[in-house]
Order: sequence, then C-alpha cells, then structure tokens
Amino acid sequence: MLTSPAVQCTSDPLLTHHGGAFFFATALLETAEKGNFIMASVHSDSSKRKVSYSSLEWLDEDVDFANPESSDKDSFAALFGEGATGSNIKEGQVVKGRVMEILDENVVVDIGHKSAGSVPRSEFTADGAFSLKVGDMVDVFVDVFEDDDGELVLSKDKADLLKAWDRISEAYEKDELVEGRIVGRVKGGLSVDIGVKAFLPGSQVDLRPVRNLEKLLGQVLQFKIIKFNKKRGNIVLSRRVLLEQDRERLRSETLKSLEAGSVMAGIVKNITDYGAFIDLGGIDGLLHITDMSWGRLNSPAEVINVGDEIQVKVLSYDAATHRVSLGLKQLQSDPWVKVAERYNPNQRLKGKVVSLTDYGAFVELEPGVEGLIHVTEMTWNRRVKHPSKLVAIGDEVEVVVLAVDLENHRISLGMKQTEPNPWELVLEKYQVGDVIRGKIRNITDFGVFVGIEEGVDGLIHVSDISWTERIKHPQDLYKKGDEVEAKVLQIDVENMRFSLGIKQLQEDPYEAASRIFVPGTRAKGKVTRNAEFGSFVELSPCVEGLIHVSELDLEPGKLPDEGTELEFVVLRVDLTERRFELSHKAATRGLDDTHNRTIQAAAATPSSTGFAEAFARAKSRTQKDRAEE
Repeated sequence: MLTSPAVQCTSDPLLTHHGGAFFFATALLETAEKGNFIMASVHSDSSKRKVSYSSLEWLDEDVDFANPESSDKDSFAALFGEGATGSNIKEGQVVKGRVMEILDENVVVDIGHKSAGSVPRSEFTADGAFSLKVGDMVDVFVDVFEDDDGELVLSKDKADLLKAWDRISEAYEKDELVEGRIVGRVKGGLSVDIGVKAFLPGSQVDLRPVRNLEKLLGQVLQFKIIKFNKKRGNIVLSRRVLLEQDRERLRSETLKSLEAGSVMAGIVKNITDYGAFIDLGGIDGLLHITDMSWGRLNSPAEVINVGDEIQVKVLSYDAATHRVSLGLKQLQSDPWVKVAERYNPNQRLKGKVVSLTDYGAFVELEPGVEGLIHVTEMTWNRRVKHPSKLVAIGDEVEVVVLAVDLENHRISLGMKQTEPNPWELVLEKYQVGDVIRGKIRNITDFGVFVGIEEGVDGLIHVSDISWTERIKHPQDLYKKGDEVEAKVLQIDVENMRFSLGIKQLQEDPYEAASRIFVPGTRAKGKVTRNAEFGSFVELSPCVEGLIHVSELDLEPGKLPDEGTELEFVVLRVDLTERRFELSHKAATRGLDDTHNRTIQAAAATPSSTGFAEAFARAKSRTQKDRAEE
C-alpha cells in the first residue's frame, strides 16, 4: 500500500477495454473512510492490450479497478457534483455574494462557487439611481449553475421576489400590515407594489366609494392582506379595514363628548348642493347650507372647501341612527335680533340685489338680513312683467321699508316709493267725463291701452269701443301707435286703473231710441233680417226691434221678406239687454189682454217714463181703428 494524502498523475487519457466494455480512463475517487482524493491517468496500449500506470500513489486502502461493477455509481455521481460546485449551494436558492466588479451592463458577484456569476446592472437600479459599489454584500438567486455558455446565472430581482413573498407570508400569518405603492389602475380596482404585485379592489380603497381612483396613483399607504395564495400568486389587499378600525376608535372617543349644543372641530369631508359632510372623528355630521351663514348662499363652496378644518356647533344628535346635524352660523349672533331697532317703515335704505324671482327681487341690507321688493312695488308702471327688466343681480338699489315681520324674518321693500306717484298727479289733472287724446301703447284681446302720462295707461275695454258693433278683437280696428280720442270713464288711484271709452263720445243710440219707442208706441219699420224665432225690424240707424213669430200676423210658418215694411206696436223696452220687443198682430188686430198686460207692466217700471201716456194713445188708436172698420 502506498500512503499519500493525495496524488495527481498527469498523462494523456486513454480509453481501456476491459471485458468487452469501456470504463473511465480518468477517474476522481474518494475513499469513504479517509475522505482523501486521488486523481490518476491510466494509459493503455490497445493494440497490445497491456496496461501501464505511471507514478501512481495509492491510498491506504486498495481500490478494485479490475471490477468496475463494485463501484458505487450513486456515490460517484454525488461526488462529481460536489466536486464541480465546491460547496453546498444549490440551484433555486437565495445566497449572499460579494460584488467583485461593476461593468457597463452587468455586476459580477462571487457566491463562493468555482466561478463568479453576473447580474444585470438594471436590477440594482432603483428610481434611476445606482448606489452599488465593489465589496458590497448582496442577496442573489442562483438561477442556473451553467447556462449554454457555461456561465453561472444569478438574479437579484428573483431574490427580492422570494424574500418579498416570505415577508408577505409572515405578515399574513401574523395579521400584520404591509406598506406599498399604488402603481396602476386595473379592472375593478388598483395595482399595488408591496414587493410583489397585489390587487386592491375599488370597494376596499376607502370607507366611501372613490370615483376618481387615478388620484391615488403614486401614493404610499399601509394595507392589510385579506387574501393570500402563494401558489397562485394571488394577494388581495384592503385599506378600508384599517380605516374602519381607526374610525371605530375615533368614534368611541367622539361619542364621549358629542351632545346637542357642544362645539366641536371637524374636517370638511364632502360637499353637495344642499350642504357638506363634516368628519368629527369617526362620525360624520351634516352641515346644511341653510345653517352655514345667516346670509344667502348659492353654494356651500362660497364658505368652505373640502379639507378645511372648521369649528361647528352640534344642533342635534340621534343616538339610534347616529345622525348629527351641525351649524356654522349658530356660532355667530343672529342679525335679526337687532332688526327691529335698525329698520322701520318708511325708512329709506340702500342694498344689493342678491336674487331674482318671477315675483320680485331680494335685496341684502346687511349680511344675513334681506328684504323683498315685490314686482308690483318696483315701478308705478304696471306693464313690468319680470324684475329682470328693471334690476340685475349685484345692482345697488335705493328702497323704502314698507313692513317688518320679525317672527317670519321678512322685510317688505319698495322701489317705486322713492319716486313721485304719477297717479296722484293724474287725479289732479283729469276728471271723469274729460275727453283726452293719446297713442295706443298696447293691444290685447280685451281692450286697448292708451298712454296718459309717463307710467300711467288708460284702458279702453272692447265693450267701450262701439255701441252697436260686436268687435272680436281690437286689433281688427287699431294698431300700436295709433292716436285715438276717448272719454274718461273712471279714475281709481288705489287700484291704479284709468278707464276710457270711445263709444261714450256719442250718445247711446238705444237710449235715444228708447225715448221715442216707448211701450205702446205704434210705428212702421223695414225688416232687416229674419231668424227662426222671428223678424228684426229697423227702428233707427243701428237700432233693431224683434217681432217674435207669435206676434207676426202672417200665415203660419211664413216670414216676411227682407225689406218689407211692417206696422208694429212696441210691447217692451230693455236697455240693459238692449232689446225692443214688437208686435205685428197688435198693430193689425188691435191690443188683446196679453198685449195690455205686457204694456202695463212696462209702464210700471221706473225707467218707463211716459209709458202710461203712450199706452193710452195706443189703446185709443186701436179703438178708433176698429170703429172705422
């Protein structure tokens, strides 16, 4: 036996044939007991089939080369693998290595292997910064011992990923929080980088739905892992859980001091058209727009903004529903308390128009105190239909206080009272019965408005245009700008009405006819038109009387031709209805009892002056006619 810890024999390798088979000519052997190595080169002359060994030194135990079957193939393979790596490092492990060299594209790292490995330089670059230097210790992932080029392949990104998964798994098991950066918008929520990509559902972002998720991009926040599956690479996060926990903690503290009348600090959380929600600390309260200011507000944004920290007063708190009503203006004194001292009827003031409606304009007299100018109190001219014709929002106007209602917080104002009342001048200048001339300013279906003075119009009603004509619409006779003459019929200063009439410039033809054709009068007239119920006979120009079919002395069903002159007796006159009732039979046959009663009834009315005499004349004429016959 040769004794040596290790001997290496260097010769040309040769394949030796033994027993019709080839075996290793160069072998690396390890003794099981001593752990010493020996490497030998075995030379053979195949032609002579002789084996020669040069410079062999044997370990203290023989190795049976003659029987290759006796060698342990598995131990040999394991021995070869360990000899190749030189350590216990395995593929797929995360190991520490030292930076040996920094190149343009790669970083060379020594992990204790037979050769150093390279890592892409980009994997050490964070946010564009590269701070690595030679000698630094780094964690790398052993990807492949030898790639196609025989090089050791390492990865820092994979090492970071494995460490991140281990860290996340530990945090999930211990119910700990993780920190991450929101990096992207994905379907249904957000993508978060917590070392690995995780999913944050939209419903778990905040306590309330967030409409604009993009505004959260780039923010670094803390989350709780609510679902973890390493095998599938699935991680679901929640921020809402943390907020609910914080909210519940804050709510408990807030409820200790929450009561009606208390003043608390809060943060404006959300603004709506009708108010704002204030976070009092774990519980929200509603600050209605009407409780923000004693003055008029068009929008809550005129007073507060989202994120503002403000002091508010608790107006009410419902413990069952956790509803809190808040007030901001209640922290200031009510300006209406001193209104009675500062504003009195007939007082002249100046104010700013802050709102317009169909029925008037609201004028701010001081912050929190407004008065209403009704549209009827803006001008003496009643033709103004909307306040916007006279004032606009922001205008400064002079007004007179008309009334103060402290209980309902109302002040009635007037603008026209700052100017002379033209109606009082009209009453001094015009009297009923006067005839005036003026231009038509407006025409409606019920009449014509004629300008009298500035701000004063007179109305000629359609019924006061003509005594006899039936006018469907005044515009059939007149147009704007026409000058007309009319008589003053009525002046009502209180209601600002000035009534005119055109037909009153002439005597009523019916009234004139009634003085001539009193009941019992016997006369003749021409038939102007016929109707089913009788014939109309002309008494005077524009005045007609009716002979009913029952009073016609003709064949039954027959009517006289138009233009036929008939003799008649006036039975009754009704000026209110503008009607004359006539009888043809009474003229041809004489008065019967019915005619007499009709005429006597007409004579008994107060308006039938002289009717009795006319009746007597008619009766005597009838008796005379009968005698002659």
